[in-house]
Amino acid sequence: MALDSMQEIFDRMHSSGKPFWQIVLETDMEEREVSRADSWERMRYTWRKMVEASDSYTGERRSHSGLVGGDGKRMRDYLATKDTVGGAFFAEMIAEALAMGESNACMRRIVAAPTAGACGVMPAVLIPLYRREHIPEDDILRALYVASGIGAVVAYKASISGASGGCQAEIGTASAMAAGALVELRGGTAEQIGHAAAMALKNLLGLICDPVAGLVEVPCVKRNVIGAANAVCAADMALAGIVSRVPVDQVIEAMGDVGRRLPIEFRETALGGLAVTPFGRQIKEKLRENPE
Repeated sequence: MALDSMQEIFDRMHSSGKPFWQIVLETDMEEREVSRADSWERMRYTWRKMVEASDSYTGERRSHSGLVGGDGKRMRDYLATKDTVGGAFFAEMIAEALAMGESNACMRRIVAAPTAGACGVMPAVLIPLYRREHIPEDDILRALYVASGIGAVVAYKASISGASGGCQAEIGTASAMAAGALVELRGGTAEQIGHAAAMALKNLLGLICDPVAGLVEVPCVKRNVIGAANAVCAADMALAGIVSRVPVDQVIEAMGDVGRRLPIEFRETALGGLAVTPFGRQIKEKLRENPE
């Protein structure tokens, strides 16, 4: 999707009088040469696959390494029986983020948003709201177009790849996308969408990618939780009228610059960070000795 900057989206909104989501939808139509109905149905399909992945999660599967599995169910059980510290919505959000991250690690079907490693952030913030508030599906789809536009700009101006830009590029981008989607759902302005995305990305600037044993499991799954929580905080700040002093496009460019400057050890190579702790080395050796 060819969107070069957030400012381009804002300018097209102001010149056409169209909302953010519609600018992104029409860009998708142009780029893929599809009809409005085709684009809309593709987004509906994507959303329903997110919900399907959530509905079909049981917590019974474990990843090949044994490091991941069951935590989403543990969180759901905790929510059902305890008075959670962060309240019901936050507990539901945590459970969804864990469930989707586990589903990716356990080779179940998920939606990459924008990557498989960050697949839990968007559903974690959207699905609980959708279920709790009975939000119309079409409203969710509009929010997903907003998220897609943000992701497209980040991909163009910086990176959405952990191997290229560290985890800030994956979880950070997903968090910015989710923050923008939440602002759209709450009727925020284009400027508030931009501020929410900027604040979400700033909060995770410099986050390294250091997967234990090279697997998208530890710490990846739990970082989806942090990305989702960060998105909620950024959205609420923006809706309250709090602004990002650094404009969103400059934040995205800074993230790209930070990613390029990150040492190779912190860009998905499993050569630094948590991957080289005694625990990380132990898991790597164990898997080397027992590859099956």
